Amino acid sequence: MSAEKGRASGAQGRISQWLRGRRPRTDAPDVPGREEQLLAAAGAGLPLAPAAHPSAYRCSCDRVGCPTPARHPVSFAWQTQSTTDRAQIERWARHQPQANFITATGMVHDVLDVPLEAGVEALGRLLADGVDVGPVARSGGDRMLFFTATRGTPEDEDEWWPCELDCHPETMDEHPGLRWHCRGSYVLVPPARLPGDLAVEWERGPEHPLPDPLTLLEVLTDECARYAGQGREHVAAWPLRG
Repeated sequence: MSAEKGRASGAQGRISQWLRGRRPRTDAPDVPGREEQLLAAAGAGLPLAPAAHPSAYRCSCDRVGCPTPARHPVSFAWQTQSTTDRAQIERWARHQPQANFITATGMVHDVLDVPLEAGVEALGRLLADGVDVGPVARSGGDRMLFFTATRGTPEDEDEWWPCELDCHPETMDEHPGLRWHCRGSYVLVPPARLPGDLAVEWERGPEHPLPDPLTLLEVLTDECARYAGQGREHVAAWPLRG
């Protein structure tokens, strides 16, 4: 009887070992130059923190029906956790090789977040006019992110207000499709992966200096209004409830 148990146990052990060998690896990074790009963003002053990543067509977090899969920080303390420290970012990138990263806005930089088509047209106009455009990223195939200097600093605290005020404009006609990520908000920083083989990638890298947001705002709002005026269905810049 004990011999039979031993043989059964040995067989189960071999099966378990075989199954473990058959599981797909999830610990290998698949974005070329990922760590270098993250360090370049941090070197440009963008504070980073780890974020969720795609798991099949879902989010890596434990939340059932996550409303922003692979787009949110993994820690509730992301604002205080965000850093430009090279050693810390290297540790995160190597110990969490699948993780996306967010950059917290409103400390060093803001982000003007617009529909992709409007952003492409605005970028062309701005460059043609000789405007100094900073880093720009394409996000998820439907948004474009313009990175700018922040509109507030610790020295002029009264000039800061939370990003929540930018989520609910009085009318969508005022700034259709535009969201200004400032204090209390974040965006994914390239390189990042999203469900459905989508990605967040640099159009213009972080080596470009951050411009004053007001130098971009008129053209961006103009193109957003044109985009909305063409009868396009409005795509929310960011979920308002999580």
